Amino acid sequence: MPLQIAYTEKGLLYQVSEGDEIAFRELFCKYKNRIYSIAFRLTRSAFVSEEVVQDIFLHIWIRRSKLSQVEDFDAYLFVTTRNEVYRTLKRIARQRNSGRPASEETDQFSADENLLYKDFVMVLQKAIERLPYRQRQIYRLIKEKELKRDQVAARLHLDPETVKSHLAQAMRNIRAYCLTHLDLFLLFLLISYFLFVVAGLPGC
Repeated sequence: MPLQIAYTEKGLLYQVSEGDEIAFRELFCKYKNRIYSIAFRLTRSAFVSEEVVQDIFLHIWIRRSKLSQVEDFDAYLFVTTRNEVYRTLKRIARQRNSGRPASEETDQFSADENLLYKDFVMVLQKAIERLPYRQRQIYRLIKEKELKRDQVAARLHLDPETVKSHLAQAMRNIRAYCLTHLDLFLLFLLISYFLFVVAGLPGC
C-alpha cells in the first residue's frame, strides 16, 4: 500500500533538495498554478506563461541543492518567476530582432540546463515527427501556431470534435514514444507538460 506523505513546506523543500522525485512532484502540483498566474499577470500571454512554468521547474530541479536554504519560498517563487518572465521576454525579443533560433540563445542556460533541455526537445521533436500526418498537422497548429480548436477545424475543413480526437491521439502517441526514450525526471516534465500545458488540465 503506497505511503501518503504529508509534507510541511520546509520539509518539502528539504526533500526536493535531497533529490526526492515524489516531493518534487508534490512541489510542482502545489505551485504550478501560482507560477502561471504570476507570469500571466506580467505578460498577458498564455504561451509565455506556459513556457515560464516549464523553465522554472527545470531550474528548480537542477538547483535543488539550494532549496533547503530558502526561508520564504513564496517570496523566492515570486522573484524567480518575475526574473524568468523578464528573461524570457528579452530572449524572445532578441530572437525576433536577430532571426536566430532559440537553440542559439545559450547564454540563458547553464551547461547542465542546456543538456537536459536539448534532450527533452530532441525526444519531443522525434515523437512529433513520428505522428501520422493529420495528427502532426493538428498538433503543430494548436501548440506551435497557438490556434484554437475551432480555427483549426475551419482551416482544415474538419469537425471540431475530430480535431479534438486527433490531438488527444497525438498526445497519447507522443507520451508512449517518450516512455522508452526519456529518463524518469525528463519523462515527468514531459507528462506534466502535456497534462498542464497542452491539455489544459491539472497535472495532479
